Amino acid sequence: MNAIKVTPEMVKQLRERTGVGMGKCKEALEQAGGDMEKAIDLLRKAGVASAVKKEGRETKEGIIATAEAPDAIAFVEINAETDFVVQNDKFKHFAHEIAQQAVQTKAGGVEALLAQPSHQDRTLTVDQYRAIVMQSIGENIKIKRLEIFLKEPNRSFGIYSHMGSKIVTLVEIDGKAGHEHLAREIAMHVAAEAPEYLSREEVPPEVKAREEEIARSQVKGKPPQIVDKIVDGKMKTFYEQVCLLEQKFIKDTSSSIAELVANEAKKSGQHLVLKRFVRWKVGE
Repeated sequence: MNAIKVTPEMVKQLRERTGVGMGKCKEALEQAGGDMEKAIDLLRKAGVASAVKKEGRETKEGIIATAEAPDAIAFVEINAETDFVVQNDKFKHFAHEIAQQAVQTKAGGVEALLAQPSHQDRTLTVDQYRAIVMQSIGENIKIKRLEIFLKEPNRSFGIYSHMGSKIVTLVEIDGKAGHEHLAREIAMHVAAEAPEYLSREEVPPEVKAREEEIARSQVKGKPPQIVDKIVDGKMKTFYEQVCLLEQKFIKDTSSSIAELVANEAKKSGQHLVLKRFVRWKVGE
């Protein structure tokens, strides 16, 4: 009987089922003549695929792990099957290790990170190290997403973790370093208020048009000048709900976020601009 030709798709499928690195999967498939089940047995006998049955389990729980270096910040979402495991110190330690490696290597995405030699054991890839941790913990573990935020000079960064790292936010202020407290205060606000855009200029035209259409539909039959005034008021309220700069600061609703930044700039005598915010939530 002729052996089945090993294809990249087969290698990928075996990796997904076992959590073992691509290279080892390819070797096992070639040794097994392309037979998937035999290849799994070979990997299990080699002691690197005992977590094979766990790989298919759904991972709904997780945390956002972060790590900071002088020139970058890493966000990594890591999932498991149950919140019990997510709260486990071993899982949290693994998540921290992954975030630290991501920020140190400036990993260009999850696949690139998984293929790297693990900083915990250079004889293993990150993916193989993940499989070993899975075996130890007893649940499926997935590294779902990763992003590296590069730091630029003269900027202040604030990171805020909420609900046991199930929501993590980042705020960047341009103008001068040294305003990390303000950036973190705004990051806390972002975690609570979940803005969708930085400013009204960032709201897509189609979203603005839809909101205006809805507003106009609610005031039919009134004189045009009254309609325009009411619609303008409704749009202002909409922007205050979805745009970070126009939201009322959660700790002091007498000031908007834009006013909060302007007041800090005036006190320090520096030109400060809220450049961006990031809000990650587990499962999004």
